[in-house]
Amino acid sequence: MISSRHEGRVAVVTGAGSGIGQATVVRLVREGAQVIGCDLNESGLATTTEQLGDLSPGVTLLAGDITDQEFVDHVVTSAGGRIDLLANVAGIMDHFVPLGDLDDELWERVIAVNLTAVMRMTRAVIPGMKAAGGGAIVTVGSKASTSGGTSGVAYTSSKHGVLGLVRHVAYFYAPDGIRSNAVLPGPVATGIGASSAPSVPWAMERAMLSMATMGAMAEPDQIASAVSWLGSDEAANISGAILTSDGGWGAA
Repeated sequence: MISSRHEGRVAVVTGAGSGIGQATVVRLVREGAQVIGCDLNESGLATTTEQLGDLSPGVTLLAGDITDQEFVDHVVTSAGGRIDLLANVAGIMDHFVPLGDLDDELWERVIAVNLTAVMRMTRAVIPGMKAAGGGAIVTVGSKASTSGGTSGVAYTSSKHGVLGLVRHVAYFYAPDGIRSNAVLPGPVATGIGASSAPSVPWAMERAMLSMATMGAMAEPDQIASAVSWLGSDEAANISGAILTSDGGWGAA
């Protein structure tokens, strides 16, 4: 179904080559937006184009690393000077590695993708949004943003950090008309699970205890729908909010 929720708007979506990011691109285009999507995975971006079919002219897909400031600048420039919505979706897992088994390389990579890149993308769109009189930023966090037992220490720390960033932007840039919100999914049928095979068995066993009340796995578009709504004018009075979309897991 094609709607006009984002008619005439320009959106940037990270992680556009798979999972929630891919679903967000498809949904936003169907809802009328002109989308600039980016991902490190070129083959994934090709799959996104295939899914769009006749709607593909509404999308510019860029392959690159969002931890690279030059690429971040390129993505923003490709939007032509106007970005109404930024959807920070890209993220990686950490193999459920606990602190005592963590090495610096894993920590730095996960923090770079899940937190530093979100900061850089958000920082890059703020000047244009201020000049335009406003904009919306929606960042995908995780159940791990509010608990300590659903992943490894790097992923958990990065997703906790995301909430601080989201709330900071919501407060300090409210006078500029910029809204900042987060969506916290539980389990979602995405490719991120391919990077989450446990490398420390006892830690995974411990994590499974916290997952005993986990609900059914969501489809990526169910999360994309929350991103779309928070980024739209329908949510004009919502900023600094944390929207949980975990099938009730957090209520247990």
